[in-house]
Amino acid sequence: MTVNASGDPTDVPAAFDDGASAYDTLVNANPGYHDHLRISAQRMRLPDQGRGLRLLDAGCGTGASTAALLAVAPHAEIVAVDGSAGMLAEAAAKQWPASVRFVHSRIEDLADAGVAGPFDGIFAAYLIRNLPDPDTQLRTFCSLLRPGATLAVHDYSVRDSKLATAVWNAVCFAIIIPSGKIRSGDASLYRYLRRSVNRFDGASGFRQRLQRTGFTAVRSDTMPGWQRNIVHTFLAEAPR
Repeated sequence: MTVNASGDPTDVPAAFDDGASAYDTLVNANPGYHDHLRISAQRMRLPDQGRGLRLLDAGCGTGASTAALLAVAPHAEIVAVDGSAGMLAEAAAKQWPASVRFVHSRIEDLADAGVAGPFDGIFAAYLIRNLPDPDTQLRTFCSLLRPGATLAVHDYSVRDSKLATAVWNAVCFAIIIPSGKIRSGDASLYRYLRRSVNRFDGASGFRQRLQRTGFTAVRSDTMPGWQRNIVHTFLAEAPR
């Protein structure tokens, strides 16, 4: 893994390639990880179990977010995209219905990969924080949605809470980074995870970012349990 002067990966999708084989084992050890993804998907309030809907899972990773979408919208067409070939291979190796299609592409290059709107919903889990130009990508998402359709961003955000920041860093140092080192042999990706969350917008700042990039009806809610005020669902709608 190539890192810059701050110790961050210079190519985030390639960094996830390196950690792909151990990724599911690590997240499965995180209490609430899959339940929280499903909570965010449920908060999209997709009608009629997704019948007739076309959804984009942006940054699908190994497919955990895809499974969350499928759980709440089993009849939807889901296009799941990720820039890491390693993570996508892990996802594609699992059992999926014919309504789910995986596409290897950086999220900034969707058009070049043949992924075009309109979509009836976009789910972006643990994605925006890792992008070099989040505002441009959010504007693109807005343009890919049907009028009134929902974007759900599921991600860590701790900056607005000193307690959440302290808990996040304690968990990283005590559990996430050592576990990543044991399971993958390299903790660089998990040290980057800690730093990227500390740098990311607070919940209020990210809501403002969504409004600034063209979304309406912006709101957010957090998760139950120890990840309260650490993991959030941000919801926003494309203008009608």
